Amino acid sequence: MSVQNLTLLGATGSIGSSTLDVVARHPERFRVHALTAHRRIDELAELCRRFRPDRAVVADADSAIRLRTLLAAEHPACVVDHGAAALCEVASAPEVDTVMAAIVGGAGLAPGLAAARAGKRILLANKEALVMAGDLMLDAVARSGGLLLPVDSEHNAIFQCLPLDAHARADTSRVRRLVLTASGGPFRTASLDRMRAATPDQACAHPNWSMGRKISVDSATLMNKGLEVIEARWLFGVTAERIGVVVHPQSVVHSMVEYIDGSVLAQMGQPDMRTPIASALAWPARIDAGVKPLDLTAVGTLTFEPPDFVRFPCLQLAFDALAAGPWASIALNAANEIAVERFLAGRLGFLAIADAIRATLDALAGSAADSIDAIFELDARARRVSADFIDRQPRAAAC
Repeated sequence: MSVQNLTLLGATGSIGSSTLDVVARHPERFRVHALTAHRRIDELAELCRRFRPDRAVVADADSAIRLRTLLAAEHPACVVDHGAAALCEVASAPEVDTVMAAIVGGAGLAPGLAAARAGKRILLANKEALVMAGDLMLDAVARSGGLLLPVDSEHNAIFQCLPLDAHARADTSRVRRLVLTASGGPFRTASLDRMRAATPDQACAHPNWSMGRKISVDSATLMNKGLEVIEARWLFGVTAERIGVVVHPQSVVHSMVEYIDGSVLAQMGQPDMRTPIASALAWPARIDAGVKPLDLTAVGTLTFEPPDFVRFPCLQLAFDALAAGPWASIALNAANEIAVERFLAGRLGFLAIADAIRATLDALAGSAADSIDAIFELDARARRVSADFIDRQPRAAAC
């Protein structure tokens, strides 16, 4: 068994932490080549001391100087670099076999695409890479002979329920529908009045999963599920009409595949990201992830509900964007990132997140998105439009 050299993009986030927990359980299988983080330098330094990577990448020069200082005594051999170009370098380095793409948001697209072009085994936790540039990513993987393995719990569940070839390509020819499950988040049963007054801490209090604040807000608005619908379209090559969403508060069934003969295959497990991470890291093998066994008798009841598109308009906006074309998915993602950022900063109300996204889509309808440069240009424009819309709102709309 050969050892996989791993680059972990986004080492200090929740996915990064879970990935390193699995890696630490299997030192005979995995070796860390590079760790990256944005500005959580103390945490990254501790991870570098423990996992001894060859390289570390941070956001800017000042952060790089600080990290070098912190590692000078205990891991001076680690080469510390900074910036977007360095992220792409460690994602495509010749000595790297596997790249865990766990940078949150549009910032993860460039290094993810670099890994795809270099033919790496990509463990995709950054859904925005496919939302923004699904066609380019899949084309790069196909041309380079790489592998793209989904890490999102929902897509990994579908992946496990589909027939696959040696290149991890799924056969959906006999599939009627893919069904993504959603927990419903902290406001599943909340009134519109309560949601209108929601605070960032309330929105980030997910009932089942431990996630970063941006993803937690996306879960609370159901935008996370909307982005996953778009991601599923690219990962599995199905139309929007063949993708459904059901609300499943227990988060035990992680998603389902409905076949044309009426069979429905579901993947179940604890709501613990180490399960899909271990699945992707070891595919097609299985390894221990450190996750406690699922006791269905203790769970007792599994329930399923239709999503409420009135209280959670972000989910409908995502379906609309998928139908409108690639430009709309790019604008949707960018506008959402700005709106969530403003909400977390206390400058936008929770329900106004959807308003900012809708206004951005209306303003940019039909924009070009036919190259990587056009994608980044549209992403930047959408961020400006969303920010301008939010700045024009009365302060009473903010939380």
